[in-house]
Amino acid sequence: MSELIFVVEQAPEGGYVARALSAPIITDSDSLEELYRNVREATECHFEEGQQPRIIRLHFTIPR
Repeated sequence: MSELIFVVEQAPEGGYVARALSAPIITDSDSLEELYRNVREATECHFEEGQQPRIIRLHFTIPR
């Protein structure tokens, strides 16, 4: 896999939730800075070394 896309939503209780579209990865955080770290860490934990995607994209959704 060369690219992994996460959909990021605001959590009802505050903070953010990120869900990968093509892998069973979900993480959350209280701040954007923490979210970036958590997404990278969750991705590294999910994939074997050398199999991790080169690009990680975050797609932010805006609630109506």
